[in-house]
Amino acid sequence: MKAITQQEYGNADVLSLNDIEPPSPGKGEVLVDVRAVGVGPETVHLVAGEPRMVRLGTGLTRPRQKVPARDVAGVVAAVGPEVEGFAVGDEVLGTSISGSFAEQAVCKASRLAHKPADVSWVDAAALPISAGTALDAVNAGRIGEGSRVLVIGAAGGVGAYAVQLAALRGAVVTGVCSAGKADLVRSLGATDVIDYRVDEVDRDGEAYDVILDCAGNRPLKILRRALAEGGSLIVVGGDSGKGKILGGFQRGILSPVYGLFARRRMVGLMSTEKSASYAELSSLVADGSLRVVVDRTYPLADAAEAVRHVAGGHNAGKTVVTI
Repeated sequence: MKAITQQEYGNADVLSLNDIEPPSPGKGEVLVDVRAVGVGPETVHLVAGEPRMVRLGTGLTRPRQKVPARDVAGVVAAVGPEVEGFAVGDEVLGTSISGSFAEQAVCKASRLAHKPADVSWVDAAALPISAGTALDAVNAGRIGEGSRVLVIGAAGGVGAYAVQLAALRGAVVTGVCSAGKADLVRSLGATDVIDYRVDEVDRDGEAYDVILDCAGNRPLKILRRALAEGGSLIVVGGDSGKGKILGGFQRGILSPVYGLFARRRMVGLMSTEKSASYAELSSLVADGSLRVVVDRTYPLADAAEAVRHVAGGHNAGKTVVTI
């Protein structure tokens, strides 16, 4: 089968299109004929092996798994032993354990959901990791009717979903993004937008009940000033940090400790990958409640360009590779 592979860590230049042997599903696993692949910061981390903490799971000196990317949407080609609820021919979305930049990928059945017929392949592939993380963040923030919510990185892959999911729960949402993306963020449900190039998030002493930080580059002390007493800060990822070992992820690790002294609830989010979340999210897309924002699409042969685009950090919504 055709697949994008890497033999070493680095930028998008380490990726190339090759013929490799297709994977086989094991116990509790499903083989999927891939139709589309979502590309997000997690893909960039896998390719680069940065920050270095990533390599604890992917290989210290070179990647153990040669095919990168994890979001996947496609058709079930085979099922392994002890799999229930999936059959050959089912249309599904979820995450791959063998790498999804390929014509076929192996997925755990527990991380797959059936794709609604009304949801396109591109939209389905753009959901799992980013929308699943946004859902976990909204749940962790205990967002409800009337909550004053600030979403930092509101036009990004996770942030664009977080704005919508918070608004669906009745929150009053302020988004932080560049001026060029303000109209997009408002269209997703934000009632106000902060241009991060002009204002800081604690402008005019505003305080929020919940801050969902999907950008990862502000000191915790600034976020604390923008957080109402008794409020919650949910730190999502850390893609903008500069440290070689932890990157921006040290903010998520340190936030609970800092929160004790700041008398605020601060949480470093550990997102989950589960079929129930993907089923819920795809149903929201199918009924028109949730909008998938796709920045660009690329064919498999140009997957390196997709990774390069996402690594640049200026995409609005998700980037998708089609197969």
